[in-house]
Amino acid sequence: MELSVDDLAAAYPTTPPSELLLRIRQHLGYAGRLMDSRKTLPQHRRLLITVGWLSLLASTCHIDLGESSAAAARGHLAWKLADEAGHPEIAAWCLETRAWQQLTNGKFAAAAELSRAAQALAPENSSAFIQATAQEGRALARLGDSKGTYGTLRRVARLVSGLNTPDRPEHHFRYDPAKSDAYVATTLAWLGDPAAESYARHVLADLMGAATARPRRIASANLDLGLALVAADKPDEAANVALTAVTSGRLVPSNYWRVSEVVSGIEDRDAADAMTLREAFRDTYPH
Repeated sequence: MELSVDDLAAAYPTTPPSELLLRIRQHLGYAGRLMDSRKTLPQHRRLLITVGWLSLLASTCHIDLGESSAAAARGHLAWKLADEAGHPEIAAWCLETRAWQQLTNGKFAAAAELSRAAQALAPENSSAFIQATAQEGRALARLGDSKGTYGTLRRVARLVSGLNTPDRPEHHFRYDPAKSDAYVATTLAWLGDPAAESYARHVLADLMGAATARPRRIASANLDLGLALVAADKPDEAANVALTAVTSGRLVPSNYWRVSEVVSGIEDRDAADAMTLREAFRDTYPH
């Protein structure tokens, strides 16, 4: 069961969330049957932790799919299990995941507050702590707090300096230092910093040249670059890279608002390109 959690968390970046949810539910069903079996107290705690991770990953998939109620229910279960098992890292990830959900819902102040709460709970320098710190920076950027954003980016840089790449860098709950530049690109793009363009280009080039394909991260990187190009007054190129992200078919509902943001930025400068992008989005993601 513990190995399965790692496999599922590692599959998260490359597997459609609806498909991953089916696999998670199968493991949760098996774990539920184990709950009724005889076991020692240490075995019981390990099972609680395993179910906590599975529930948290399920909550993340529901957020991707825009299923708020299901995400909240799964997240609440993960939180309760973390409390019962005395596992602060799962609890911190629960708050960080909620922060991300609030961020995608446009509730930036709540996202910043939840990110700070996650840092307070997380073991020092853990993956949850680093991720929550990065999430705080993104929320502050959306709030237009330049000083706070740059301060948070410096904190993340210190945390990841010298950090080794994990055995499975694609694992959703293990911080990959390579993600740092991607978060910087997103954060600077949201802040409107001109440096966002060069960061976004660098991140995209690294992803395109990587030995392991990461299509969802590539799609997100294209959206980052698109927004940065809008700020740099390069609407034609912004439309092209955003179109690449849209037609990849790898965006999930939690990304849709980011497409709208790029479209709105292009619309003021090139209505025809904005219309092309909007129509491609409707054709690729009918909803």
